[in-house]
Amino acid sequence: MPQDDERAALIALLRMGSGWAKIADSVVDFGSARSVLEDRLAHEETLFSPVSDRLSELIDESRHLLDDWSARGMDVLAFWEDGYPPQLREIHEMPPVVFTRGEHADDRRAIAVVGSRSASPRGQEIAGNIAERLVSEKVTVVSGLAVGIDAAAHTTALRAGGRTVAVVGTGIDRYYPKDNRTLQDEIADRGMLLSQFLPGSPPTRRTFPMRNAVMSGYAAATIVVEAGEHSGARIQARYALKHGRQVIFTKELLANEWAREFQSRPGVHVVASMDELMEVVREVFAVNESPLGPFAEWMEPEGPVW
Repeated sequence: MPQDDERAALIALLRMGSGWAKIADSVVDFGSARSVLEDRLAHEETLFSPVSDRLSELIDESRHLLDDWSARGMDVLAFWEDGYPPQLREIHEMPPVVFTRGEHADDRRAIAVVGSRSASPRGQEIAGNIAERLVSEKVTVVSGLAVGIDAAAHTTALRAGGRTVAVVGTGIDRYYPKDNRTLQDEIADRGMLLSQFLPGSPPTRRTFPMRNAVMSGYAAATIVVEAGEHSGARIQARYALKHGRQVIFTKELLANEWAREFQSRPGVHVVASMDELMEVVREVFAVNESPLGPFAEWMEPEGPVW
């Protein structure tokens, strides 16, 4: 079946609703998004038209949407396609489709830098310093395009001539927050924007934790610079550990009770200097790039250090 038809059937399924993990699992089981859509329609009431007519109608609607999105400069990648970020296939929260603007690249050397929207000047300075150092080591800086820590990380990465990826919590065609409109366009021109949400989707309380899960999956590790008890960065740290990613806290973060609770968990590193932080980052990439991946240290002759 043509890939355009498969992608259109997947968009139709997403527009109809249902859990993303369930949709992805069903497509894998059936071997075809169109077959899943046809099966779903067969189990619903079709009082006004046969299943075949409704199937054709939904796929045609989705084709028109895909053509419109493409004309507006958006790339649409289904999870089975080659261009889909392979690291997202490793997580339970894998979005069945992602929407991007900008340049695709092999971002296996990517680190997320996240923190509070209401960051202090010192926190923003630290985030910028971290982003600049990551860029100097040819690391992609990933963040969520929010004001505060996120904006500082993105802006510094661009000024340093590096690559940055913004994972957003709205449709990729929306500007949110409005204060970062210019920054969002600059990232699309010089890096990449990525969203798991259908174009036009508004910001909601639900979409941002979902965005944090995908940002965690996209990056090899997450650095949390400054984040209060209710910050989305705290949510991302939890997802990162769930995904088997490393989490790095700046020492200042331990002023927060939640960070002190996290610091003893396997996979969490507290660093007091840039050199300590980069040592952890290099270790993350060394393990990920070994033939055995993240399980390499388990296979050392002397066994794990703990």
